[in-house]
Amino acid sequence: MDPGRAFSTRINLGKDLTVGRLGFGALRLTGPHHWGPPARPEKAAEVARRAVDLGVTFIDTADVYGLGANEELLASALHPYAPGLVVSTKAGEVRPSPQQWRALGRPDYLRQQAELSLRRLRLECVELFQLHRVDPEVPLEDQVGALKELQEKGKIRYIGLSEVTVAQLERARNVVDVVSVQNRYSLYDRRYEDVLDHCERQGIAFIAWKPLAGAARPAEGSALAQVAAETGATTTQVALSWLLHRSPVMMPIPGTSSLSHLHANMAAADIRLTDEQMERLGV
Repeated sequence: MDPGRAFSTRINLGKDLTVGRLGFGALRLTGPHHWGPPARPEKAAEVARRAVDLGVTFIDTADVYGLGANEELLASALHPYAPGLVVSTKAGEVRPSPQQWRALGRPDYLRQQAELSLRRLRLECVELFQLHRVDPEVPLEDQVGALKELQEKGKIRYIGLSEVTVAQLERARNVVDVVSVQNRYSLYDRRYEDVLDHCERQGIAFIAWKPLAGAARPAEGSALAQVAAETGATTTQVALSWLLHRSPVMMPIPGTSSLSHLHANMAAADIRLTDEQMERLGV
């Protein structure tokens, strides 16, 4: 077999911010439907701390995760933050009920939520602040313009976008410097393939959320199941490794509330896939 495909273990967010390529999505450290705090905050805090112990240097959260409880939990568990640890947050969605997520990108609302996130995270400046969703009722230029104002005031270091198209990304880049795009992407969900390819060409980090969709129970005899058997890894570990091999700007952020799943996810960074295996999985 040919040697494993080489890939960097670090990724750049902007000109002078570097993090590990396997991050942690903190969404699951919340209550049912991601509404309110988790039932066992001490266990959730332990998962967050263990993630950092295992080498995670990028944690993703948002103002609406647990209605602010997720940011508070991360601060309680991790503050003062370890050198090099980036806790990124987002604003631009609201939760009218446990089942509802709606875009809200009015500039005054985004400014308010950024201030609240700073307070909950115990930060003076968020290193990466992302627009959670593009609000179709508000000009995109006004939404990212509000984040640019916060950046100019020193409350945001870098700006990212979430769930955007190439066209939306380029519109935003006419207003601000965008260092990251966080879109849903996995081995079995490649709807944003064109956005990933565009980010790679432009040197923009691509943060993949829900990176394990469909990987836990693949069809028997599937390419994923075969490669997992060949490498001695689980199918979810191979799916994460595939993402890391897929593009040098890719940063998956698998989330979990389980310590055992956390350890398994982090071990995926040590798996090397061959060119032939990547071809079978689909590059």
